[in-house]
Amino acid sequence: MAAFSATISDSSRFLSSTSLPKRKISASSPRCRSFSLPKPFPLSRLNICSRLERGKSFTICAQASVSDISVEKSMDKVNLPKGDMWAVHKFGGTCVGTSQRIKNVADIIISDDSERKLVVVSAMSKVTDMMYDLINKAQSRDDSYVSSLDAVLEKHNSTALDLLEGDDLASFLSELHHDVSNLKAMLRAIYIAGHVTESFSDFVVGHGELWSAQLLSYVVRKNGLDCKWMDTREVLIVNPTSSNQVDPDFLESERKLEKWFSQNPSKIIIATGFIASTPQNIPTTLKRDGSDFSAAIMGALFRARQVTIWTDVDGVYSADPRKVSEAVILRKLSYQEAWEMSYFGANVLHPRTIIPVMRYDIPIVIRNIFNLSAPGTKICRSASEDVDGQNLDSPVKGFATIDNLALVNVEGTGMAGVPGTASAIFGAVKDVGANVIMISQASSEHSVCFAVPEKEVKAVAEALQSRFRQALDAGRLSQVAVIPNCSILAAVGQKMASTPGVSATLFNALAKANINIRAIAQGCSEYNITVVLKREDCIRALRAVHSRFYLSRTTIAIGIIGPGLIGATLLDQLRDQAAVLKEEFNIDLRVMGITGSRTMLLSEVGIDLSRWRELLKQKGQVADLEKFTQHVHGNHFIPNTALVDCTADSNVASCYHDWLRKGINVITPNKKANSGPLDKYLKLRALQRQSYTHYFYEATVGAGLPIISTLRGLLETGDRILRIEGIFSGTLSYIFNNFTGTRTFSEVVAEAKEAGYTEPDPRDDLSGTDVGRKVIILARESGLKLELSDIPVQTLVPEPLRATESAEDFMKQLPQFDTDMAKERQDAEESGEVLRYVGVVDAINQKGVVELRRYSKSHPFAQLSGSDNIIAFTTTRYKDQPLIVRGPGAGAQVTAGGVFSDILRLASYLGAPS
Repeated sequence: MAAFSATISDSSRFLSSTSLPKRKISASSPRCRSFSLPKPFPLSRLNICSRLERGKSFTICAQASVSDISVEKSMDKVNLPKGDMWAVHKFGGTCVGTSQRIKNVADIIISDDSERKLVVVSAMSKVTDMMYDLINKAQSRDDSYVSSLDAVLEKHNSTALDLLEGDDLASFLSELHHDVSNLKAMLRAIYIAGHVTESFSDFVVGHGELWSAQLLSYVVRKNGLDCKWMDTREVLIVNPTSSNQVDPDFLESERKLEKWFSQNPSKIIIATGFIASTPQNIPTTLKRDGSDFSAAIMGALFRARQVTIWTDVDGVYSADPRKVSEAVILRKLSYQEAWEMSYFGANVLHPRTIIPVMRYDIPIVIRNIFNLSAPGTKICRSASEDVDGQNLDSPVKGFATIDNLALVNVEGTGMAGVPGTASAIFGAVKDVGANVIMISQASSEHSVCFAVPEKEVKAVAEALQSRFRQALDAGRLSQVAVIPNCSILAAVGQKMASTPGVSATLFNALAKANINIRAIAQGCSEYNITVVLKREDCIRALRAVHSRFYLSRTTIAIGIIGPGLIGATLLDQLRDQAAVLKEEFNIDLRVMGITGSRTMLLSEVGIDLSRWRELLKQKGQVADLEKFTQHVHGNHFIPNTALVDCTADSNVASCYHDWLRKGINVITPNKKANSGPLDKYLKLRALQRQSYTHYFYEATVGAGLPIISTLRGLLETGDRILRIEGIFSGTLSYIFNNFTGTRTFSEVVAEAKEAGYTEPDPRDDLSGTDVGRKVIILARESGLKLELSDIPVQTLVPEPLRATESAEDFMKQLPQFDTDMAKERQDAEESGEVLRYVGVVDAINQKGVVELRRYSKSHPFAQLSGSDNIIAFTTTRYKDQPLIVRGPGAGAQVTAGGVFSDILRLASYLGAPS
């Protein structure tokens, strides 16, 4: 880092149109040299002329002392040892961002017990950006570049004061100030010219790495270890390509490395990342992710045992953790898997970083410098995971996405069988410099579609319209269509090729999440399957497929509507069972919201169900069903959504169709939707059948009894329903099971109300409307197209009491009508029969009825006790002896249990293990 003398010639070209005499920029120093060379530097490096452009030169000359030369002449040639003795480490800017972090890096280097170590370092955090900012300001003739350079100086000056002392500090600061003085002169030249060449820019920007490498080498040497620092511009030779990238010249770089090591033998080498030289000795950079690339090249040159990339994350995730909260760290990846994931935007490595190490099967390990206990991710030739003797490797390792794309579709019958069409299409795309992300073509050759960045699609479309104008006018091509607002989702895994059903599983997961695919691409290697989706569906799709491949548990975001008796009981059941479901069955049920008619509680991660009542009071906000729905469905990292309606509200039920259309699963004991207007019911069921969104309503009939599922099972297996007859009301079952002996009807009703079997107003039960709704639900499930008004319902509410204002008044006056019911009971008993309130679906005659009937004491309906329900299915298979379902048909526990069972059925449909 000594001073230099520089001559900028051919001012008419370098300084654009500015007419200036030749200007000599110099700084006093005992010596000056090309780039920044370690002491002592070889005689062969003197008087290096760096040709920045033909016709002008920027000359940096180095003048060595006699003692320097004599030392070099006296040195014996040292051969470069290669192989497993070398471990390569790379530390990014964040890792060396402060003096304390540089100390931490030194500790890691010192604690590594490898025989030899090569350490690649980036510039300190933000320094590269600061250096580019200096250049931009200078060429924009912004005088603040001077103060910005002072800030760069201060950053390194203060860091050196924290880390170094004595001669080391004096030496570093002296060279730092010389470099900054020289940079100031160079930036002044850029300021005058008003522009800068790429080579000049690369030379300026590379100083950040030079300073961080020297600082780290001083700190390592303070601990008494043999350590040298390397300016990699003296070793790494690269050839710039036309695509803003560079190709390493391994043969020349190896030759230069051996020469460098013969003059600077050391067991620890601190090398600059990011920077290199061209074959013409012009300074350059390795472009994007250049320091990682430097480490990989060095690993290949040294034939190292391993290259460790130190960063600020624990490793490579199965998906972007900002989008998928349950993304996991992958312990191993193959080179190909890492390559594919990085191409599709995953924060792994740049694809070119993997190329040098692949040649020699050198593994790359991604580690977190801030979490040394994390093992990180190993990228190597074979990537089978084996933990505790179990193979945990999934055929799909991870998922990545690319946003802000557009799909271009070139379509026409004139394309089929015409050689050169694809060449013409992509030739036009190449001419406008657009990057094609993926290509898809059907075997019919009728159309070709491809994805390009959205910012480039206008130019691509115009180029194609121009190129194929004649074919479009003649009708051989029908259209060049652009579909904007697209994203790509890629599933990556080396074992996908040998595992049947991966594509089916992927597409099934997307279908169940109600996501449409616009284009598909898969190479014959099957390392990835790529799909194009709507941009707004991308995150939901990512979560859905990630969950489906068991990289995260089957997770459902649940919104509970109506935390009344049934809703509250369900929440308590979920609380008690959640941990078991999560650990034993891989089902993660997260209640993201609870809403009543006045207050709602929302959570971003899941409500603590042990405190939901308390939280609803403390943190509840004004209820808004639309906002509630949006929160549960859209504002979290969970792909599957279910709204559970525990109300009896017809307004809530009217929302089901919209929810299902949006991909929200619906579970409910609310009868209003399925017993409401027939046209709305038919639309709801049609939508359910057309989509992969689920609508479960087992608890609408018989609480927790499997009545709906039994009926559907019979129909789906080809049986034909002849008749359904049953006691569907737990309340009325209790009343007539206990209306015996000398007890009065009003006495039994009062007892049922006291026990909590009736609604607050018993007339709601005695009217028979609830049973009528259950009958119409079963009738419609059986294929009958009936309205609720088509079902005759016998009410048990005496006509004079139907208009009574309050339930209390009704109960006071009910005893006046006990005589009528007592006579009904007496008549039945005299005939050896009992009274039962039943609902009947007569499928043969296409009708239904709800009424009080008499049954012999030997009939199954006469054998009930308590509040049990009983339903008899008479079918073509069960004609002589009906199929009977019997059990508790009322109560919050069994009804909530029926709803809970539907939630678990949904989880099973979404991929939970059975």
